Amino acid sequence: MKQLICLLFITLSSMSAFATQVSITTNLGNIEVELYDNESPITVQNFLTYVDEGYYSDTIFHRVMPGFMVQGGGFTKDLAQKKSKKPIPYEGQNGLFNDRGTLAMARTSNPNSATSQFFINHVSNPFLNHGVNGYGYTVFGKVLNGMDVVDKIAAQRTGNVGPYQNVPQTPVIIKSITRN
Repeated sequence: MKQLICLLFITLSSMSAFATQVSITTNLGNIEVELYDNESPITVQNFLTYVDEGYYSDTIFHRVMPGFMVQGGGFTKDLAQKKSKKPIPYEGQNGLFNDRGTLAMARTSNPNSATSQFFINHVSNPFLNHGVNGYGYTVFGKVLNGMDVVDKIAAQRTGNVGPYQNVPQTPVIIKSITRN
């Protein structure tokens, strides 16, 4: 019995070692991310489809708000919006929270409208959690290494460009996102 409990403990404590991990390579540095495959399976599979197709290469973090979040994954550096796939169902009721360093899906006011855009929470944002103000934003991963890069992104000087607000004046380019 003691061996079984020990084996169970080792298995449970190492489960995150088997979670899918990706590297976000930007012009400001690299961000290593662990995805929550079990808690947000549809969202993770959607994100990985874009990753595997190379969709995120040469997109930007187009919305940067220090003390809130950095958002990217849908625009080129000249703010041309990339064509995305069909929206996915909302998975924000997965028990995960929009804490500092977590990744969540961006969406419109329709909770079932997430496509390719995601954001990294620069700080903990409990008002974005499911049930706080109705639907929240689906958390599907967390930064393992590279929060210093997220902090650099959040520190960029921003402005308005046409209809877009909080756009970095110097583009923060996602060179690639790849599986580890």
